[in-house]
Amino acid sequence: MRSVTYSLSTSADGYIVGPDGAFDWSQPDEEVFRFATDEVRGLDVHLMGRKLYETMLYWDTAAETQPLDADERVFAALWKDLPKVVFSTTLSEVQGANTRLADGDLSEEVARLRAASGEGNIGIGGAGLAAEAARLGLIDEYRVRVYPVLVGGGIPYFPQQGTATALERVGGRSFDCGVDFVHYRVLR
Repeated sequence: MRSVTYSLSTSADGYIVGPDGAFDWSQPDEEVFRFATDEVRGLDVHLMGRKLYETMLYWDTAAETQPLDADERVFAALWKDLPKVVFSTTLSEVQGANTRLADGDLSEEVARLRAASGEGNIGIGGAGLAAEAARLGLIDEYRVRVYPVLVGGGIPYFPQQGTATALERVGGRSFDCGVDFVHYRVLR
């Protein structure tokens, strides 16, 4: 059965976006960017909320409209080819290659995707959608890139919902730029 993985960057104080809505502090260096690209290679599909969808839509046309370096071209091609499912209560349609609006609730969509053939993981992104997936017991792994910055508030990596979840550390690494990656598996 394919794992549902939540992978995102966070500040050292636990926010994906600062109080001003900015996340420029999470701009990856080449090493971290390649690492994130490798994570995308391990996915068969990516589930996301509206805000992350709107942010990542850039990559669907970047190769044709932006001057990209070699690593960015690789990421753009991988992202464009990756099937994506958007969960939104405000959008009636989505753009982008291999992108569709969810046609069921999150539990139904994950159950369908887990049952489908494939070896890659099911990625999930966006703090709100990930919090809902965690509340429903759908997340199997957390992959956290922690940036050495305190932003003092904003959107938390994982909004608290009053539920404790036991995790087992299964890996990690430190990058020369000061970013630490930690990989956890949910204990059930």
